[in-house]
Amino acid sequence: MADEDLINKIEETTIDAKRHQQQTLATILHINGRVEYLRQFLKITNNHFTVDNFRQLVPLSTYDDYADHINRMAEGISDDDDHDHGRHFLSVDPLLCFFLSSGTSNMKPKLIPYFDSAASKAVSFLAHHGSSAIQRRLFPQRPTVNKSLWFIYAGNVTVTKSGFKAMPASSVPLSGNKETQSQFLSTCIAPAEVVKGSNLQQQMYCHLLCGLSKFEIIDSIRAPYAIGLIKAFSLLHTKWEQLCKDLESGTVTSEITDVAMRDSVNEFLCGPHPEIAQRVSAMCQEKSWDGILAKLWPNARFIRCIMTGSMQQYYPKLKHYAGSLQLLGGEYFTSECCVGINMDILQPPEMTRYVILPTAAYFEFLPFDLDVNNDSIRKETVALPEVEIGKMYEVVVTTYRGLYRYRLGDIIKVVGFHNSSPEVEFVMRAPKDLKEVLTERDLMRAIQNLELAVGSLVTEQIIEFSAFMDLESESKLVKIFVEFACGCALLRQEKKKELILLLESCRSTIEDGLGAFYKLKKESSKIKTLVLSIVKSGTFDLLLQKAIENGAPASQYKPPKIIRSRKIADFMDASSALTVTFN
Repeated sequence: MADEDLINKIEETTIDAKRHQQQTLATILHINGRVEYLRQFLKITNNHFTVDNFRQLVPLSTYDDYADHINRMAEGISDDDDHDHGRHFLSVDPLLCFFLSSGTSNMKPKLIPYFDSAASKAVSFLAHHGSSAIQRRLFPQRPTVNKSLWFIYAGNVTVTKSGFKAMPASSVPLSGNKETQSQFLSTCIAPAEVVKGSNLQQQMYCHLLCGLSKFEIIDSIRAPYAIGLIKAFSLLHTKWEQLCKDLESGTVTSEITDVAMRDSVNEFLCGPHPEIAQRVSAMCQEKSWDGILAKLWPNARFIRCIMTGSMQQYYPKLKHYAGSLQLLGGEYFTSECCVGINMDILQPPEMTRYVILPTAAYFEFLPFDLDVNNDSIRKETVALPEVEIGKMYEVVVTTYRGLYRYRLGDIIKVVGFHNSSPEVEFVMRAPKDLKEVLTERDLMRAIQNLELAVGSLVTEQIIEFSAFMDLESESKLVKIFVEFACGCALLRQEKKKELILLLESCRSTIEDGLGAFYKLKKESSKIKTLVLSIVKSGTFDLLLQKAIENGAPASQYKPPKIIRSRKIADFMDASSALTVTFN
């Protein structure tokens, strides 16, 4: 399908969003309306599902409602009344594989069943290829400058006991035939062995080396999330001298132990590049790295990644690195389904608006209020045409692939309409339950307040942070973990007393950012203590490494803002270098 046809097709689906939503649900119910998961809600009513009664008969669901059955599917354990490995419990379509979620808050990723749904494939094709078409319309392909420095990692593809592959959604094109893989990797500057490598740090290094050696043909710089680019450019900051040595010699450092990756990059380099090494060295040894990316890759036109939600904290540093390069926001695609398209990729990336794709799933929206702990406000969903501009909602989806009234756990804000389909901004991940007194946005605001209060002493020194709420135990505390940049002067032994006094003076500033619900709980003694824990340099990198070891996809990983795992909290505690307690 031609690019303009794809874009016009997306436009058509947004013109009569209500009709497309009804047709989408009708199609899903026609295909999967008699699966066992849904039939259990008809036993009392002795009814059948229609577009009109579906929301009344089927309750909202979360991953926990599917977890036992999904685990049985992965283990190859059949239900007693189903000899086909329980596959008709969620969908009548055959199971192809499992997608791995990001594994952000608990380190271990969820398994999302990927059923062979023709309807879902059609809408995924439209969303992904339509997104590319919108980009090509604004940035037409060039014949020679046509490669991306694309920090993407295939991740480990494992096989469950039942024989099904489990992989990140981004790895699907890389698990197919050679033609599919070739199409996917055709614009990526690095060889396939780098994308499929076994070590994240080594893969990042090789991506950088390949991109620097062929700097003149780099058209764009990309990653799924802003954190991926920040990690890569931090590595460039510490390894540029070694990269220059590799360019000068034409061989990869022995630190790259992945043999296939090293051999492929050595072949790619095709000999020494002393002039390029001198060029990179001259730029990287400059005191300021303001605009370094535009200098290193002068023919690149844009940088593209997701910079909303928790990724917004990385935007200022990315903008600093980017210089004159255009920053573009990403798309709203999840492991469960496609949600929204970025129809205007030139808008400020930290304020990206996504147009909900009415044919991608059946969407509902659960009202959400940041400042109100009111359970009743969140009981009833509204349909897609009923959302109101300016209000926030949690996204609920019914998909072609066996999830029914499923809470995605994403909070969005409706900011307008594109034709008759809502335009939304991604706000944050939803609280796990109403006992959580902090949201991601509260925490980010508190850290911003801290940075403003202490000015140049701390600004740009805080590189990562998260929070853990322990309100069930007797301690009733909220703990904020903060990692400072390696070499931060305030972390020196002789400066620690000064740092403690500085942080203690910021107590009210920090708490002002933590939101009305936190303040209410503190006043009623439901929260006794606020703790600020400064962790050792590299702690969050170790957390990333542990998550990857537990199966989390490197391309999709996002550092947790709200920690919900006691195991992760204990790990962070063990890495604490300094603790300030506010009673």
